[in-house]
Amino acid sequence: MAHMMTSSPTACVVLALAFVLLAVTPTLCYVTDGATRRRGASTSRRHGEARTYIVLVEPPDADGDDDEAAHRRWHESFLPGGGGGGGGEERASPTRIRHSYTGVVSGFAATLTRGELAAVSRRRGFVRAFPERRLPLLTTRSPGFLGLTPERGVWKAAGYGEGVVVGLLDTGIDAAHPSFRGEGMPPPPARWKGACTPPARCNNKLVGAASFVYGNETGDEVGHGTHTAATAAGRFVDGVSAFGLAAGNASGMAPGAHLAMYKVCNGQGCFESDVLAGMDAAVKDGVDVLSISLGGPSLPFDKDPIAISAFGAMSKGIAVVCAGGNSGPTHFTLSNEAPWMLTVAAGSVDRSFRATVRLGDGEAFDGESLSQDKRFSSKEYPLYYSQGTNYCDFFDVNVTGAVVVCDTETPLPPTSSINAVKEAGGAGVVFINEADFGYTIVVEKYYGLPMSQVTAGDGAKIMGYAAVGSPAASHNATIVFNSTVVGVKPAPVVAAFSSRGPSAASPGVPKPDIMAPGLNILSAWPSQVPVGEGGGESYDFNVVSGTSMATPHVTGVVALIKKLHPDWSPAMIKSAIMTTSSAVDNDGHAIMDEEHRKARLYSVGAGHVDPAKAIDPGLVYDLAAGDYAAYICALLGEASLRAITGDAAATCAAVGSVAEAQLNYPAILVPLRGPGVEVTVNRTVTNVGPARARYAAHVDAPGSGTTTTTTVKVEPAELVFEEAMERKTFAVTVTASGGGGAGGGGHVVAEGSLRWVSRRHVVRSPIVADSSVGGPSRRSAQDA
Repeated sequence: MAHMMTSSPTACVVLALAFVLLAVTPTLCYVTDGATRRRGASTSRRHGEARTYIVLVEPPDADGDDDEAAHRRWHESFLPGGGGGGGGEERASPTRIRHSYTGVVSGFAATLTRGELAAVSRRRGFVRAFPERRLPLLTTRSPGFLGLTPERGVWKAAGYGEGVVVGLLDTGIDAAHPSFRGEGMPPPPARWKGACTPPARCNNKLVGAASFVYGNETGDEVGHGTHTAATAAGRFVDGVSAFGLAAGNASGMAPGAHLAMYKVCNGQGCFESDVLAGMDAAVKDGVDVLSISLGGPSLPFDKDPIAISAFGAMSKGIAVVCAGGNSGPTHFTLSNEAPWMLTVAAGSVDRSFRATVRLGDGEAFDGESLSQDKRFSSKEYPLYYSQGTNYCDFFDVNVTGAVVVCDTETPLPPTSSINAVKEAGGAGVVFINEADFGYTIVVEKYYGLPMSQVTAGDGAKIMGYAAVGSPAASHNATIVFNSTVVGVKPAPVVAAFSSRGPSAASPGVPKPDIMAPGLNILSAWPSQVPVGEGGGESYDFNVVSGTSMATPHVTGVVALIKKLHPDWSPAMIKSAIMTTSSAVDNDGHAIMDEEHRKARLYSVGAGHVDPAKAIDPGLVYDLAAGDYAAYICALLGEASLRAITGDAAATCAAVGSVAEAQLNYPAILVPLRGPGVEVTVNRTVTNVGPARARYAAHVDAPGSGTTTTTTVKVEPAELVFEEAMERKTFAVTVTASGGGGAGGGGHVVAEGSLRWVSRRHVVRSPIVADSSVGGPSRRSAQDA
């Protein structure tokens, strides 16, 4: 959410954080109660334990195709006793169907035993079924950091996104928050069909609110949905302040856009059947873009209900923006990898909630904290560290009045450690970041003690100081609180928690797509939801981290592009965002990862989103549903094609077959073969700039830092356009030499770029040559 500075460079709003960690076992760090969700069914002694399944079926006969009631009756007919010959002895109950889907897929969610599922699967029209999963939820400064300025530039050109409807699948919304006030907003477009479920009150800003979880309340008891909604499209709010740190004006990325909230998650998590129901409703209501800040571990696309329903939304012209996941920095940890989705990674902004640890020898280390007390900085305190691993669980020495140094094994310091230091009489606490988080510091509001979080590298130096001399030696320190500092360099930097590629489901399509601000992002918060643990208080704004926060930033940019180019396909919008992204930070160097090494495509995507350039990309790489269908055929086969597209009559013979590397994607990933082996991929660009334009190819050949070298040839080397929307095709041939490639002794990844340069535009595509892509079980780029 945007924060425009009102006075000095340090005047910035700072608030608290709740960090969402995507894990293999889905959990929500926002959970306030541990109640297990009931799915409304008991067990059956004859058929085994019942659970909720998402069941995909063929649509009913055409004469009832547009009748919601006919669809419901058709879905009920699959249940035992429902008139379909399922063989069950019980009468089918309509209440057993949790959701009936007609917008993005044809199917339903119902609670079934294994025996009942077997009976359903024998019915004519059955396609496939999935046991549903529970998925985890995956600013005042960021729009300014991204170059958005009131009354000029992108915001003015795009009318702040006015007339575009942004739909969010999330935890609900605080409809009364000032970020969602309706005064001065125009009504939604006439095509809008959504409404608000009472007691939520719609206005011209919040034009839709519906719940698909038990209880049917659209309010936000978690805070996540309010935060993401305001980040995407919150209105300008003056005088935002919290925690006594700073003040400023806040807004979302598309403050003029309309919002519709589809509550599919609560404190117990996000269940796939509810997520699918929310997507189904959003498409039928008429949203222009969907923002999904949740996800689970990778699945094949034909077994992933979110990927399948996103395909349905895309085929209707709706852009789907999704969080890439919070399981970094490990590779192969992405969520939401389907190429028809826009997958977002998380990075930092140029702001620090500065809390500097100053040692008795004068050396200082910049940390961060939302728990600041400037009175604390006026004196020095004894510094205590156990000279060994110290997780601050308990103390067998006197630490009264001391600044205590604690180790952590988690991205956020455990509240139990803070409480232990406080109970032992400590005056303050310094937490040392876990080692694999590098320079990423995730902050949260804590209560009770002044504190600072420092990097593992700085922590080692602090520990070294504390270890000098005998255990009884005098070591002093203090924490200097500097409120908020902006203009921090380098920024952006990839956040450590941001999930990394390659895609497990489709390694031949480079993912993630783009990076956006996702570390320590300030945005709206429901005042009824306490901030932080250990004495949580009420605030209207909060600081939160995750790819959940990065996603709505990109969603807002999509809304701005949609306003200016309403006829562009989702693929064109994605291409515009990717090919105009920035590859450098605010210091003019290549964007770095959490270890301050050059970030690879598998962590940063094409680059960092740049709204000013994205609205005018010059050329775009377009893809339609038919192109994706051919890709699905090559990747997964005909049965999967029918399951994902929802077309029971679809055949691969009719749609064709396109290998991953040949998909007309804005980023180029080619299999890296043995020395001397050429791999050629083709791409087609569409001219969306001036009618008459000439583009020349500029290649930065992929380099791997190993003995492998690559050469890249682009044919033709020049593209000449004579009219708008004209299309041109070119070929990129990559050849490896040296010791890498298939059979060359190890995994080699080489990265470079292709830039099409005209007088007005630079259209940049990353090129990745990967020796692990396109093994024997996959068709190579040359086979397509």
